[in-house]
Amino acid sequence: MDNNNIDFKDLWKKQTVNQPNKEDLMARLKQFKKAGLRSLWKTNILLFATSAFIVFIWYYYQPQFISTKIGIVLAIVAMIMYVGVYNGLLRIYKDIDTNQTNQEFLQKLILIKRKQQFMQSTILSWYFVLLLAGICLYMYEYASRMTVFYALITYGITLLWIGFNWFYMRPKQIKKQQAKINELIVKFEDINKQLD
Repeated sequence: MDNNNIDFKDLWKKQTVNQPNKEDLMARLKQFKKAGLRSLWKTNILLFATSAFIVFIWYYYQPQFISTKIGIVLAIVAMIMYVGVYNGLLRIYKDIDTNQTNQEFLQKLILIKRKQQFMQSTILSWYFVLLLAGICLYMYEYASRMTVFYALITYGITLLWIGFNWFYMRPKQIKKQQAKINELIVKFEDINKQLD
């Protein structure tokens, strides 16, 4: 077979180009919206239950040290702050309607992406700082009753767990969220370019 006689221009013209399917894109958008709303509800329920549990511990065990009480307040403030800002996405998700134009979908997705980036950088950083400070202060009263060895082990395990979440789980989750929204944004941009 003679490879020198291949007409690449002709082959290039004959290839099929996958056009974004509007119905498929709308299905993906609905799935994205459902997943976003489900995540919001799960986060609200989990952080509310955690806060209620922390308040129960405070009431039931009556901590003696002021550091324990400050730690509990910092942990609850961290959760309230996170949920309060995160719930700002609820309105945007609910505003996504199948009767909107492609440009409106694109603007909503870009707005969600901006909010997510703010959550993933600023709010999540403050959340971890407040939570870390709250947990460390909370544990001080109980760690002071332990031997130094067990207190160091307790703090070490706690700090390792928080570090694991900060350095491994958080970037993985951020990457996953960004990939999903970036894929939708690119597809809507492609459709908008085709319509122009």
